[in-house]
Amino acid sequence: MTVNVYIFSMSATIKEIAEQAKVSIATVSRALNNLGNVKEETKKLILNIAEELKYNSNIAARRLAKQQAKIIGFVLPEIEGEFFTDIIKGIEKEAYAQSYHVIVVGSHSERNIVESILNFMKRSLIDGVILMIPSLSEQIKDIISASKIPVVIINGKNEANAVDTVSIDNYQGSYSIVNFLIKNYHYKKIAIIEGPSNNNDALERFEGYMAALKDNGIKPKDDWMIDGDFTSKGGELACSRLLSLLKKPEVIFASNDVMALGCYKVINAHGLKIPDNIGVVGFDHISLADLVSPHLTTVHVPIEEIGQEAARILFERINGTAKGVSHLKISTGIIVGDSCKIQEAN
Repeated sequence: MTVNVYIFSMSATIKEIAEQAKVSIATVSRALNNLGNVKEETKKLILNIAEELKYNSNIAARRLAKQQAKIIGFVLPEIEGEFFTDIIKGIEKEAYAQSYHVIVVGSHSERNIVESILNFMKRSLIDGVILMIPSLSEQIKDIISASKIPVVIINGKNEANAVDTVSIDNYQGSYSIVNFLIKNYHYKKIAIIEGPSNNNDALERFEGYMAALKDNGIKPKDDWMIDGDFTSKGGELACSRLLSLLKKPEVIFASNDVMALGCYKVINAHGLKIPDNIGVVGFDHISLADLVSPHLTTVHVPIEEIGQEAARILFERINGTAKGVSHLKISTGIIVGDSCKIQEAN
């Protein structure tokens, strides 16, 4: 006997459950899939809401009708922060259009990333995985190459030629904004707060900074190249070091907006004004960059588009419509705020 299952309405998304439960998307994903630590009271609330919205029943119905899990996984290094939240939005938007659900797992170390990937690979209810990690170790490459399910990597550098990738054009974005500072504002004393040394996005942004200086005949200064970690605290500490120098830079290029906002805090605490005393620029164009005063000049990255494109490529793999290996690089632009000013010509 053939059983036909008809679904007349789209099931609830993880985002809708998160909004009703007043928790993060990641917490909902962990609770629904029994991954990670979630308080029992919170887990019960999430499961009750999911049941009311017929989240799980619609998944089961689609499995019977399609003989597919209709679930994809997303492994990322951190879950906190607007950047990662927007990527999740992009993935879920494309997944929603394909009638899929998304399991989100945050991994805080290389070991956790490996465990998360292996966990997904072992789960028969996963049709594909999007993996966002700072860099690819040989162990992770081996796991991916041995995988029987499709994998798409969001990464700053193409380290796996045989695997579909989506990345930001970090070099272009960094080069463009540093060149913009030199050509339009006549800055010559430009400092950089770098990202983590093991992060390909950070490395490419540093390379773009160095190339722009070189092409404009400006010699880089070691004291003005400070390590950072892509966190607000990291931006604060790096900015404090720059402000303590006898020969201070005219402008600080923070390798992401979160560190740039950390600079704002320290500069204001020192009784200085942006951009009168020192300029600040960032990278990513998160929404907070438009809310601070003065508005931050920054590199615009279509963050949600990154997640959506990664999901689109993954579904082409799942549906068997992919034409060759895809290496998509997302271009950037410059958002001009009020955090810089034209310098007097020397």
